[in-house]
Amino acid sequence: MTGWPQRVAIVSDAWHPQVNGVVRSLGQLVRELRGEGIEVEIFGPDRFSTLPCPFYPEIRLALWPKRRLHRMLRDFKPDALHIATEGPLGLSARRWAMGQRYAFTTSFHTRFPEYVAARLPFPRAVTERVVYRWMRSFHRSASAVMAPTPSLIGELTGRGFANVCLWTRGVDTVGFNPALRREASGQPRPVFLYAGRLAVEKNIEAFLNLELPGSKLVVGDGPDRASLERRYPEVSFTGMLSGEALTRAYASADVLVFPSRTDTFGLVMLEALACGTPVAAYPVTGPRDILGAASPPVGGLDEDLRTAALTALTVDRAICRRFAEGFSWSAATKMFIGNLVPTAGMRNRTSVRTYKKARVLTGVQA
Repeated sequence: MTGWPQRVAIVSDAWHPQVNGVVRSLGQLVRELRGEGIEVEIFGPDRFSTLPCPFYPEIRLALWPKRRLHRMLRDFKPDALHIATEGPLGLSARRWAMGQRYAFTTSFHTRFPEYVAARLPFPRAVTERVVYRWMRSFHRSASAVMAPTPSLIGELTGRGFANVCLWTRGVDTVGFNPALRREASGQPRPVFLYAGRLAVEKNIEAFLNLELPGSKLVVGDGPDRASLERRYPEVSFTGMLSGEALTRAYASADVLVFPSRTDTFGLVMLEALACGTPVAAYPVTGPRDILGAASPPVGGLDEDLRTAALTALTVDRAICRRFAEGFSWSAATKMFIGNLVPTAGMRNRTSVRTYKKARVLTGVQA
């Protein structure tokens, strides 16, 4: 198995020009894989005719992708296939792999059951149960289901998902750094920042309703932006930022407040920490795995989000930066590679387990 994998196909319904954590993670992963000399092809919606996603019109879904995607996968001849999302492209790639009796891996990026339940006028518990049942069915045939945190692995396993393994995330500590901090930001100190999508599942109002000293800054865009701007005129909304402008916003803030209870990881937390900015969050999956692993602390974790935010104010910014430097994309990419399985010849889970055992015995990390 020397030099394996050589050709990796990644199928994702989330890809450029979309701007979200899934796209940023996959983009960095692709760069790292290519840096390792691996040929990688991303099969995203940018290659197909699309239509707007319900509830997320800025996200485009591939329209009837089966024939074209199957042809592209056959032509590419991947020796490893990873299906990143559960949308039309993911479903079509899964159908192709199962038809060829090829092994493949998947990843769990997004809590769609909670997102759907927050928008539909049905009992939340019933909606979540139905959608989780469908997602278990989608991932059931995967040789490995990659999840970003240990607590999410435990949760998914408890919900009946099989073959769940860890693929953590990293952060670009060159692009995100404290050097662009502006002490005179033009806003009263301390500055409490939210960065991310402006949508109901992000629980942003839990942050905006807090009684905090100083000022609040919101970076990002989404379907709820207009209504939030009307209802919270005292809050500064910048819209979407990228590059140096985003790094400057992170670095110039005093605390990043992460109010979401549904994110599977929360990449913005690592980006803020890399800029030296401590994080306040609820003690849930994602924040608990990242912030809870830090000693000394790099933020505040509390069911009282105000208490968490005020606690984070006391954290040494240099400690935050040092902590973030431990999350390398190189290590995360090696973990991803170790979770992959060959496509051709890997016809069932028993052979996959045998293959991984062989890799361990020969000194190759599985």
